[in-house]
Amino acid sequence: MALNNPAFTRSPAFAQGGVAVAQDLSAQQIDEVYNRANTPSGGDVMTVENTIAKTVGAFAILLVGAGIGWVTASTMPLLWIGAGIIGFVLALVNIFKKEPSPVLVLAYSAAQGVFVGGISAFYETQFPGVVVQAVLATFVVVGVTLALFASGRIRASKKATKIFLIAMVGYAVFSLVNLGIMIFGGAGGNPWGLRGSVEIFGIPLGVILGVFVVILAAYSLVLDFDFIQQGARNKAPAKYGWTGAFGIMVTVIWLYLELLRMFAIARN
Repeated sequence: MALNNPAFTRSPAFAQGGVAVAQDLSAQQIDEVYNRANTPSGGDVMTVENTIAKTVGAFAILLVGAGIGWVTASTMPLLWIGAGIIGFVLALVNIFKKEPSPVLVLAYSAAQGVFVGGISAFYETQFPGVVVQAVLATFVVVGVTLALFASGRIRASKKATKIFLIAMVGYAVFSLVNLGIMIFGGAGGNPWGLRGSVEIFGIPLGVILGVFVVILAAYSLVLDFDFIQQGARNKAPAKYGWTGAFGIMVTVIWLYLELLRMFAIARN
């Protein structure tokens, strides 16, 4: 009766003798059949190497955009401010889009590049040398995190990820509250809001939060690296390498901007 269902009759596994054939297959043969069934046509799969290549390409575009933003920061401030808004919108589109789009990821890179270059130039005029500090610190954090992950000394875990998500929500709420205080002139008119007006043991809250956020960003990088590694193991289509590249870009840009602000508050 059930064998009249086309879903069963058209499958060799449900044909007479199909079970016996399956029993004759070795574990290695079954694994090969599974891999062939789950590998995209042409062998175009996601690997760590091609994801790194996509990431490098995206960052190259970001650097070009950063150069434009840096040069035009004083003469065309609306350019990098507008680019920041566009970059934010593109980030949301890339996050909620089901299928990764190389064009949208690269467009995000370009827009964020202009914004990062512009805001870096703005900070540099107020606090000379702060951009070099933030860039070097970003390289150090990313390099150390990557080295620890590659050596197996640090890995993503369910418990740590839950704590990370809770901390991220808490930090996001604080940032929104602090933004409201800055807009409405609270915290004694301090330009940093609570970050600059509140001190703990003589240390500005913004510096303490900066260290905390650096730790969060480092763990976010671990999650990004783990995602890429898992995608390569699962033989995901190569296009998902763009998702990995996008994730790393978002984290590194966030890390750099937080370091930039932290050093500026410390200098202030």
